[in-house]
Amino acid sequence: MKALIDTGSFLWFVAGNDRLSREAREVMEDFDNELVLSIVSLWEISIKVSVGKLELLREFDQFIPEKLEENEIEILHIELPHLSEMMKLPFHHRDPFDRLIIAQSISENLPVVASDRFFREYPVEIIW
Repeated sequence: MKALIDTGSFLWFVAGNDRLSREAREVMEDFDNELVLSIVSLWEISIKVSVGKLELLREFDQFIPEKLEENEIEILHIELPHLSEMMKLPFHHRDPFDRLIIAQSISENLPVVASDRFFREYPVEIIW
């Protein structure tokens, strides 16, 4: 299975946080699954760290690459079809980072590991 991880799920997973559901954790721990993280999640994390809303265990430049490699998570870059899909989305969700993750999920036909209730308002498969 190939799955897209939302920002919160990624952070909870790499921190070992029990807010991550059992099903989400099982999918993310299974190395037979192909996991991808949107570059928009890394952008969101970097912004939150820089404004003091998020603290990582180590520096961003060390922590993020280490966790991506350790968990065999690939980066999903933003492509024009993702932006086109995002423009079509109704505004059930106003967060620009999450809207792009939803658009990538739709465009790439990937289930998304997410707990955000607003994701359920869109035609995406949710793993939680």
